[in-house]
Amino acid sequence: MTPSTTLPTSSSAPADVPTIDGVPLTPKTVTKPTAPTSFESVEAERAHHKARLAGALRIFGKFGFGEGVAGHITVRDPEFTDMFWVNPLGMSFRHISASDLILVNHDGDVVYGDRAVNRAAFILHAAIHAARPDVVAAAHAHSPFGKAFSSLGIPLDPLTQDACIFYEDHTVIAEQGGAVVFEVEAGREFADRFLTGKAAIHQNHGLFTVGTSVDEAAFWFTSMERSCQAQLLAMAAGEPKLIRHEWASYTRDQIAYPGAGWLKFQPLWDEICRTDPDLFD
Repeated sequence: MTPSTTLPTSSSAPADVPTIDGVPLTPKTVTKPTAPTSFESVEAERAHHKARLAGALRIFGKFGFGEGVAGHITVRDPEFTDMFWVNPLGMSFRHISASDLILVNHDGDVVYGDRAVNRAAFILHAAIHAARPDVVAAAHAHSPFGKAFSSLGIPLDPLTQDACIFYEDHTVIAEQGGAVVFEVEAGREFADRFLTGKAAIHQNHGLFTVGTSVDEAAFWFTSMERSCQAQLLAMAAGEPKLIRHEWASYTRDQIAYPGAGWLKFQPLWDEICRTDPDLFD
């Protein structure tokens, strides 16, 4: 989505108004890009979510977040809200198209599609979706800096403007950290410790982010991964100075709300649409 602007094709401006190619350089009424809030049908909304999910997965692949069969992004179905779309087991992030996605219920059954689901994806993501009706999408991958940072068992510090996105809005979860989560109760235990906030650092495992759209959850993940990288570099170089509480809080409130997360994802979306048009297949 790009801002729309209405510009005249010829100038009728007074002689003292500057122009470019006959267009007067005067303030224009423009429309800022905003996340879609309504769709013509539930089918159109579902197609939108699936396309964004396929695109986000391909972006994760381009960023090198793949690690074997680990990693998943899920999005709640707009009609069957106790089910979610997810990437199938054993398929590269880089090759996933909308038609490859599978629909899974909270019992772990594949109800649409003919490929298997990663059990760890079902266990953790189903628990998050069940515990948090505010969450439309959730993202997790075994990204290198998120994995490394998670082993420290500490939260992100407000070291940079970008890190302020997560200031006092994420949690560190030690339970089940480092273990493959295959049991339903273990997933519920994880979700019970992630009832608020946009992100979680699962100790010795990696990062989880959530949002009201795939766009938001995916951008929070990529931003958190880079913030983990920045903090690791800063800690290795010396003694980082933290941003003051009032400044960190103010910055978070300005740049970390759902609409901002959606907007920050749009350049990545535009890029993947140009390079990977087959994601819509």
